[in-house]
Amino acid sequence: MLKNFNGRPSLATVLKASTVAGIAAAVLATGVPLEITRSYAEAVKVQAPAVPSFANVVDAVSPAVVSVRVENRVNPVSDNNNDGFSFDFNGRGFDDLPDDHPLKRFFKQFGQDPNDQQGHSRRFGQNGPNGGPNGPGGKGRLRPVAQGSGFFISEDGYIVTNNHVVSDGQAFVAVMNDGTELDAKLIGKDPRTDLAVLKVDGKGKKFTYVNWADDNNVRVGDWVVAVGNPFGLGGTVTAGIVSARGRDIGSGPYDDYLQVDAAVNRGNSGGPTFNLSGEVVGINTAIFSPSGGSVGIAFAIPASTAKDVVADLMKDGQVSRGWLGVQIQPVTKDIAESIGLSEPSGALVVAPQAGSPGDKAGMKAGDVVTALNGETIKDARDLSRRIGAMQPGSKVELSVWRAGKAQPLTVELGTLPIDQKDASADDNNQPQQPEAPASEKALADLGLTVGPSDDGKGLAITGIDPNSDAADKGIKEGETITSVNNQEVSSADDIVKVLNQAKKDGRTRALFQIQSSEGSRFVALPINGQG
Repeated sequence: MLKNFNGRPSLATVLKASTVAGIAAAVLATGVPLEITRSYAEAVKVQAPAVPSFANVVDAVSPAVVSVRVENRVNPVSDNNNDGFSFDFNGRGFDDLPDDHPLKRFFKQFGQDPNDQQGHSRRFGQNGPNGGPNGPGGKGRLRPVAQGSGFFISEDGYIVTNNHVVSDGQAFVAVMNDGTELDAKLIGKDPRTDLAVLKVDGKGKKFTYVNWADDNNVRVGDWVVAVGNPFGLGGTVTAGIVSARGRDIGSGPYDDYLQVDAAVNRGNSGGPTFNLSGEVVGINTAIFSPSGGSVGIAFAIPASTAKDVVADLMKDGQVSRGWLGVQIQPVTKDIAESIGLSEPSGALVVAPQAGSPGDKAGMKAGDVVTALNGETIKDARDLSRRIGAMQPGSKVELSVWRAGKAQPLTVELGTLPIDQKDASADDNNQPQQPEAPASEKALADLGLTVGPSDDGKGLAITGIDPNSDAADKGIKEGETITSVNNQEVSSADDIVKVLNQAKKDGRTRALFQIQSSEGSRFVALPINGQG
């Protein structure tokens, strides 16, 4: 176990450093002899603040960190010479040249031998005897197309990196910190968490590897060290602190990133972030940067997430996740008030996908999942992560808030499809009805003007008051209102009736379900003053 370097400057030491001169000046001002002042200054001589060194950590973990070079086949570029013969500088096509052509003699001397039946290329710059497009089975020469970082998690050669590093590759090379290059095989990848696992064959060699940290011991303000290969420069170390936890950057339903301020740049992707005990607290995967370089905001996949996903990839080459099959969104304070929840927590069901486990169990649009197996659900991301961490076929007990009261539901989880996307609302057809002008006028108090929708489903929003709450909530002209307080509406009269009932129930807000080209969502609007 590596020594933990947690040395921090003492506040008392800092205060001494800032006040010694002042004390000396005060002593002089009171007429105390100069030699006494000097003796006092020597007695409280300031020591330089202890600064943590990362050298021991870096020495221990660097052999486990690799550069990941991603290669793909690139078709060679051909030119036509003035003689009309097609060739490229790998020697392709020079059999078409006359025997006495100078280019054929050039290629025979420096390029490919036409009598070499194996197609081996000896052209300058080739990697290995079978490199290039003329190698066995090749349609184009393997060329580097991306470069990232990774690290060993086992002595037999398993390497963790990012999915986005390897996603476009056909071949992979792990470059160790001593320059050794090893061919790597892709074991599996998981786009949803942006993780991938490679494997190198060390032919019996045991690799230096690193262990996962316990997320429970990672605190905001802790020192961390990022090791990787930024900009292809080679092994590089940067240091900083954990600046936040649980960051959602909008990359997917499983966002739960650590935010670190260590300098992380392009090429660091897939590399590890270590604590001062040399354990991996996260995998660097994204940065926020208007310039393209580090501005001190980087995001790392936490060890707790990575550990489980990597174990599944090593075992099966893929990750099997539980699947509820409902589109969800967060519960805001306004939404909670509109449906009678005491606090804005849980996951609001926008729509169950037809035939999904949630649909079969009776989940409905407007339900709020407040607990899973007796444990409180904080928000929509919390539900997604918990369901995804469960095995398909598991039976779960949900507590659902519906029509002002909680009720239990039992759901048998399915398997999350590989290409699963968020479900969109599946509304029942409603007959098209003419709108009453009085009702439209009433809705104007909400900032909405509505009319019949083209397909007869819900009400089309034909106008928005730019100074209204509806506009502030992002409702736009051209979208459709499909329900209010979980009751389907097909006319302005329907909406007004629901709003009036909400007012009688003591509610100050109503829950509007809005359908757009991007999907369905819920928005809570104030109803004070509605008649």
